Amino acid sequence: MEKLKKQIIKLLTEDARYSYAQLSDIIGAPVSDVETAVKDLEKSGAIVKYSAILNTEVICAKSVQAMIEVKVAPQKLKGFDSYAEDLYDFDEVKSLYLMSGGFDLAVFVEGENISDIARFVAEKLSVIDGITGVQTHFILKKYKIEGQITKPADEHKRQIYQA
Repeated sequence: MEKLKKQIIKLLTEDARYSYAQLSDIIGAPVSDVETAVKDLEKSGAIVKYSAILNTEVICAKSVQAMIEVKVAPQKLKGFDSYAEDLYDFDEVKSLYLMSGGFDLAVFVEGENISDIARFVAEKLSVIDGITGVQTHFILKKYKIEGQITKPADEHKRQIYQA
């Protein structure tokens, strides 16, 4: 069953639109086994959510995205999880990761404009006890999102011309 689950995860990562029947055909396992495995993966939390990967530049979405690096001061009896819990309920926060290196947390946020991001940093993030530093990086262009190149396939290869 573990081999089956690994195959399913790989396929759903490539395209979450696969039906149980399609997964069954590709893997060569009975549809009922595939369905059971997918439901087990969902129930265990291995599959968190099914979602479309959007290129906001193409759909002209009016939003600004940023990655904010956050440094925290270690506090007695408070781990990094407590800081994450303070942050992940904010609507602006789209993704949140514990990191190694100079900063402790990477917070990916979204707002309608730069002012929304600035307001989030000033009024919500910087007022949390124990946060000692933040560094905000605005996302200017997306070349690859969740493993997918954003250009259409026919534009991937660059042609070289010599005169």
